[in-house]
Amino acid sequence: MTPALSPRYWGAHLLALVLVAAAAGLGWWQYAAYQAQQEAEARDLTRADPVSLAEVMGPDDPFPAPSVGQPVTVEGTWVPTGTVYVAGREHQGTDGFWVLTPLAVGGADEPALPVVRGWVASPHDATAPPEGAGSVQGWLQPAEGTGAADDDRTDDVVPQVRTADLIQHVEQDLYGAYAVVDHDAPVNEALVGADALEPADLAALPRAAGSTGLRNLLYALEWVIFGGFAGFVWWRYVRDLTRAPVVEAPSEPEPEDRPVASTT
Repeated sequence: MTPALSPRYWGAHLLALVLVAAAAGLGWWQYAAYQAQQEAEARDLTRADPVSLAEVMGPDDPFPAPSVGQPVTVEGTWVPTGTVYVAGREHQGTDGFWVLTPLAVGGADEPALPVVRGWVASPHDATAPPEGAGSVQGWLQPAEGTGAADDDRTDDVVPQVRTADLIQHVEQDLYGAYAVVDHDAPVNEALVGADALEPADLAALPRAAGSTGLRNLLYALEWVIFGGFAGFVWWRYVRDLTRAPVVEAPSEPEPEDRPVASTT
Protein backbone atom coordinates (compact mmCIF):
# COMPACT_ATOMS: atom_id res chain seq x y z
CA MET A 1 0.00 0.00 0.00
CA THR A 2 1.18 3.47 -0.81
CA PRO A 3 2.33 5.13 2.40
CA ALA A 4 0.08 8.13 1.73
CA LEU A 5 -3.00 5.85 1.75
CA SER A 6 -2.18 4.33 5.10
CA PRO A 7 -5.02 4.71 7.64
CA ARG A 8 -2.73 6.70 9.89
CA TYR A 9 -2.80 9.55 7.32
CA TRP A 10 -6.54 9.54 6.61
CA GLY A 11 -7.12 12.30 9.12
CA ALA A 12 -4.70 14.61 7.30
CA HIS A 13 -6.37 13.87 3.93
CA LEU A 14 -9.81 14.51 5.41
CA LEU A 15 -8.67 17.79 6.95
CA ALA A 16 -7.26 18.97 3.60
CA LEU A 17 -10.50 18.01 1.84
CA VAL A 18 -12.61 19.89 4.39
CA LEU A 19 -10.43 23.00 4.15
CA VAL A 20 -10.53 23.09 0.34
CA ALA A 21 -14.29 22.43 0.24
CA ALA A 22 -14.95 25.10 2.88
CA ALA A 23 -12.82 27.63 1.02
CA ALA A 24 -14.62 26.86 -2.25
CA GLY A 25 -18.03 27.15 -0.62
CA LEU A 26 -17.26 30.39 1.20
CA GLY A 27 -15.65 31.85 -1.91
CA TRP A 28 -18.74 31.06 -3.98
CA TRP A 29 -20.97 32.53 -1.29
CA GLN A 30 -19.04 35.80 -1.30
CA TYR A 31 -19.07 35.92 -5.10
CA ALA A 32 -22.83 35.32 -5.13
CA ALA A 33 -23.24 38.19 -2.67
CA TYR A 34 -21.17 40.40 -4.98
CA GLN A 35 -23.35 39.53 -7.96
CA ALA A 36 -26.53 40.11 -5.95
CA GLN A 37 -25.39 43.62 -5.01
CA GLN A 38 -24.49 44.38 -8.62
CA GLU A 39 -27.89 43.21 -9.85
CA ALA A 40 -29.73 45.08 -7.10
CA GLU A 41 -28.12 48.38 -8.09
CA ALA A 42 -28.46 47.79 -11.83
CA ARG A 43 -31.99 46.39 -11.75
CA ASP A 44 -34.12 47.19 -14.78
CA LEU A 45 -37.27 48.95 -13.60
CA THR A 46 -38.67 49.71 -17.04
CA ARG A 47 -41.24 46.90 -16.74
CA ALA A 48 -42.19 47.64 -13.14
CA ASP A 49 -45.63 48.88 -12.20
CA PRO A 50 -45.97 52.65 -12.62
CA VAL A 51 -46.09 54.82 -9.52
CA SER A 52 -46.95 58.45 -8.95
CA LEU A 53 -44.07 60.86 -9.47
CA ALA A 54 -44.64 62.18 -5.93
CA GLU A 55 -43.76 58.72 -4.55
CA VAL A 56 -40.34 58.87 -6.19
CA MET A 57 -39.21 62.49 -5.88
CA GLY A 58 -40.31 66.03 -5.25
CA PRO A 59 -39.52 69.17 -7.28
CA ASP A 60 -36.54 70.10 -5.07
CA ASP A 61 -35.24 66.58 -4.48
CA PRO A 62 -32.05 65.24 -6.07
CA PHE A 63 -32.60 62.43 -8.51
CA PRO A 64 -32.95 59.07 -6.71
CA ALA A 65 -30.30 56.92 -8.37
CA PRO A 66 -32.09 53.58 -7.76
CA SER A 67 -35.13 54.87 -9.68
CA VAL A 68 -33.56 55.20 -13.14
CA GLY A 69 -36.09 53.84 -15.62
CA GLN A 70 -38.95 53.69 -13.10
CA PRO A 71 -42.34 54.13 -14.82
CA VAL A 72 -44.15 57.11 -13.28
CA THR A 73 -47.51 58.76 -13.81
CA VAL A 74 -47.74 62.56 -13.87
CA GLU A 75 -50.77 64.84 -13.94
CA GLY A 76 -50.66 68.57 -14.49
CA THR A 77 -50.82 71.33 -17.04
CA TRP A 78 -48.81 71.43 -20.25
CA VAL A 79 -46.38 74.30 -20.83
CA PRO A 80 -46.39 74.45 -24.66
CA THR A 81 -44.19 77.54 -24.81
CA GLY A 82 -41.41 75.56 -23.17
CA THR A 83 -41.20 73.00 -25.99
CA VAL A 84 -37.65 72.35 -27.17
CA TYR A 85 -35.92 69.93 -29.52
CA VAL A 86 -33.01 67.92 -28.18
CA ALA A 87 -30.42 67.40 -30.91
CA GLY A 88 -28.25 64.38 -31.54
CA ARG A 89 -30.85 61.69 -30.75
CA GLU A 90 -30.73 58.50 -32.77
CA HIS A 91 -33.71 56.31 -33.60
CA GLN A 92 -33.37 53.12 -35.65
CA GLY A 93 -30.02 54.27 -37.01
CA THR A 94 -31.23 57.75 -38.02
CA ASP A 95 -30.05 60.92 -36.32
CA GLY A 96 -32.78 63.34 -35.24
CA PHE A 97 -34.36 65.20 -32.34
CA TRP A 98 -36.37 64.55 -29.24
CA VAL A 99 -39.54 66.62 -28.85
CA LEU A 100 -39.71 67.77 -25.23
CA THR A 101 -42.55 69.67 -23.57
CA PRO A 102 -42.68 70.47 -19.83
CA LEU A 103 -45.68 69.37 -17.80
CA ALA A 104 -46.36 71.55 -14.73
CA VAL A 105 -47.18 69.12 -11.95
CA GLY A 106 -50.41 70.47 -10.50
CA GLY A 107 -51.20 74.08 -11.40
CA ALA A 108 -49.81 75.99 -14.35
CA ASP A 109 -47.34 77.88 -12.14
CA GLU A 110 -46.06 74.82 -10.29
CA PRO A 111 -42.64 73.22 -10.97
CA ALA A 112 -42.68 71.29 -14.24
CA LEU A 113 -41.33 67.93 -15.27
CA PRO A 114 -39.75 67.88 -18.76
CA VAL A 115 -41.51 65.22 -20.83
CA VAL A 116 -40.00 63.70 -23.99
CA ARG A 117 -43.05 63.12 -26.17
CA GLY A 118 -41.21 61.36 -29.00
CA TRP A 119 -38.65 61.54 -31.81
CA VAL A 120 -38.57 63.35 -35.17
CA ALA A 121 -36.00 63.54 -37.93
CA SER A 122 -36.37 67.34 -38.04
CA PRO A 123 -38.06 69.90 -35.78
CA HIS A 124 -40.22 70.86 -38.77
CA ASP A 125 -41.81 67.40 -38.62
CA ALA A 126 -43.06 67.87 -35.06
CA THR A 127 -46.73 68.45 -34.39
CA ALA A 128 -48.02 71.30 -32.22
CA PRO A 129 -47.39 70.75 -28.50
CA PRO A 130 -50.37 69.81 -26.31
CA GLU A 131 -52.15 72.45 -24.24
CA GLY A 132 -54.23 72.47 -21.10
CA ALA A 133 -54.50 69.68 -18.56
CA GLY A 134 -52.70 66.44 -19.27
CA SER A 135 -51.57 63.19 -17.74
CA VAL A 136 -48.79 60.92 -18.97
CA GLN A 137 -46.97 57.75 -18.06
CA GLY A 138 -43.27 57.59 -18.80
CA TRP A 139 -39.91 56.30 -17.71
CA LEU A 140 -38.07 58.52 -15.25
CA GLN A 141 -34.57 59.59 -16.28
CA PRO A 142 -31.90 61.76 -14.60
CA ALA A 143 -31.13 65.16 -16.09
CA GLU A 144 -28.14 64.98 -18.41
CA GLY A 145 -24.78 66.65 -18.02
CA THR A 146 -22.66 65.78 -21.02
CA GLY A 147 -20.92 69.16 -20.98
CA ALA A 148 -22.19 70.12 -24.44
CA ALA A 149 -22.79 73.87 -24.67
CA ASP A 150 -25.93 75.49 -26.08
CA ASP A 151 -24.34 77.80 -28.63
CA ASP A 152 -27.59 79.57 -29.51
CA ARG A 153 -30.00 80.17 -26.65
CA THR A 154 -32.40 82.10 -28.87
CA ASP A 155 -33.68 79.02 -30.72
CA ASP A 156 -35.62 76.00 -29.49
CA VAL A 157 -32.83 73.45 -30.06
CA VAL A 158 -30.78 72.25 -27.10
CA PRO A 159 -27.87 69.80 -27.07
CA GLN A 160 -28.98 67.83 -24.01
CA VAL A 161 -31.73 67.48 -21.43
CA ARG A 162 -30.00 69.64 -18.86
CA THR A 163 -31.97 71.69 -16.36
CA ALA A 164 -29.74 74.74 -16.85
CA ASP A 165 -30.57 74.75 -20.58
CA LEU A 166 -34.29 73.99 -20.23
CA ILE A 167 -34.89 76.61 -17.54
CA GLN A 168 -34.23 79.30 -20.16
CA HIS A 169 -37.45 78.32 -21.96
CA VAL A 170 -39.92 78.26 -19.06
CA GLU A 171 -41.04 80.65 -16.33
CA GLN A 172 -41.22 78.13 -13.49
CA ASP A 173 -38.89 75.77 -11.71
CA LEU A 174 -38.09 72.36 -13.15
CA TYR A 175 -37.65 68.94 -11.65
CA GLY A 176 -34.11 67.55 -11.70
CA ALA A 177 -35.32 64.75 -13.95
CA TYR A 178 -37.35 64.10 -17.06
CA ALA A 179 -39.72 61.43 -18.34
CA VAL A 180 -39.79 59.59 -21.66
CA VAL A 181 -43.37 58.87 -22.76
CA ASP A 182 -44.26 55.18 -23.00
CA HIS A 183 -46.09 54.99 -26.33
CA ASP A 184 -47.59 51.61 -25.42
CA ALA A 185 -49.21 52.75 -22.17
CA PRO A 186 -53.03 53.01 -22.48
CA VAL A 187 -53.05 56.33 -20.59
CA ASN A 188 -50.92 57.88 -23.36
CA GLU A 189 -53.11 56.71 -26.24
CA ALA A 190 -54.70 60.12 -26.90
CA LEU A 191 -51.38 61.98 -26.64
CA VAL A 192 -49.52 59.54 -28.88
CA GLY A 193 -52.30 59.61 -31.47
CA ALA A 194 -52.34 63.40 -31.61
CA ASP A 195 -48.57 63.75 -31.73
CA ALA A 196 -47.90 61.07 -34.36
CA LEU A 197 -44.27 60.96 -33.20
CA GLU A 198 -41.87 58.05 -33.19
CA PRO A 199 -41.13 56.70 -29.69
CA ALA A 200 -37.95 58.01 -28.13
CA ASP A 201 -35.33 55.54 -26.97
CA LEU A 202 -34.27 55.58 -23.34
CA ALA A 203 -30.98 57.36 -22.85
CA ALA A 204 -30.08 55.95 -19.45
CA LEU A 205 -30.58 52.66 -17.70
CA PRO A 206 -29.07 51.92 -14.30
CA ARG A 207 -25.50 50.68 -14.16
CA ALA A 208 -23.78 49.38 -11.10
CA ALA A 209 -20.78 51.31 -9.87
CA GLY A 210 -17.45 49.54 -10.05
CA SER A 211 -17.11 49.63 -6.26
CA THR A 212 -20.49 47.99 -5.64
CA GLY A 213 -19.93 44.73 -3.73
CA LEU A 214 -16.16 45.08 -4.08
CA ARG A 215 -15.56 43.89 -0.53
CA ASN A 216 -17.44 40.65 -1.20
CA LEU A 217 -15.47 40.14 -4.40
CA LEU A 218 -12.17 40.56 -2.53
CA TYR A 219 -13.33 38.15 0.16
CA ALA A 220 -14.15 35.61 -2.54
CA LEU A 221 -10.65 36.03 -3.97
CA GLU A 222 -9.12 35.54 -0.51
CA TRP A 223 -10.99 32.27 -0.04
CA VAL A 224 -9.81 31.04 -3.43
CA ILE A 225 -6.22 31.81 -2.46
CA PHE A 226 -6.67 30.08 0.90
CA GLY A 227 -8.14 26.98 -0.75
CA GLY A 228 -5.30 26.90 -3.25
CA PHE A 229 -2.73 27.19 -0.44
CA ALA A 230 -4.37 24.37 1.53
CA GLY A 231 -4.32 22.16 -1.57
CA PHE A 232 -0.66 23.00 -2.16
CA VAL A 233 0.31 22.10 1.42
CA TRP A 234 -1.56 18.80 1.11
CA TRP A 235 0.20 18.03 -2.19
CA ARG A 236 3.62 18.71 -0.65
CA TYR A 237 2.73 16.50 2.30
CA VAL A 238 1.68 13.60 0.07
CA ARG A 239 4.73 14.04 -2.11
CA ASP A 240 7.04 13.81 0.89
CA LEU A 241 5.25 10.65 2.05
CA THR A 242 5.53 8.89 -1.30
CA ARG A 243 9.02 9.98 -2.09
CA ALA A 244 11.47 7.04 -1.94
CA PRO A 245 14.13 7.51 0.69
CA VAL A 246 17.53 8.37 -0.67
CA VAL A 247 20.08 5.74 0.32
CA GLU A 248 23.57 7.06 0.36
CA ALA A 249 26.33 4.74 -0.82
CA PRO A 250 28.78 3.84 1.94
CA SER A 251 31.97 5.75 1.68
CA GLU A 252 35.24 3.86 1.33
CA PRO A 253 37.29 3.75 4.52
CA GLU A 254 40.30 5.90 4.45
CA PRO A 255 43.57 3.97 4.52
CA GLU A 256 45.04 3.63 7.96
CA ASP A 257 48.30 5.32 8.67
CA ARG A 258 51.10 2.75 8.63
CA PRO A 259 54.23 3.18 10.64
CA VAL A 260 57.23 4.03 8.63
CA ALA A 261 59.88 1.35 8.83
CA SER A 262 63.07 2.37 10.50
CA THR A 263 66.19 2.24 8.38
CA THR A 264 68.65 1.97 11.22
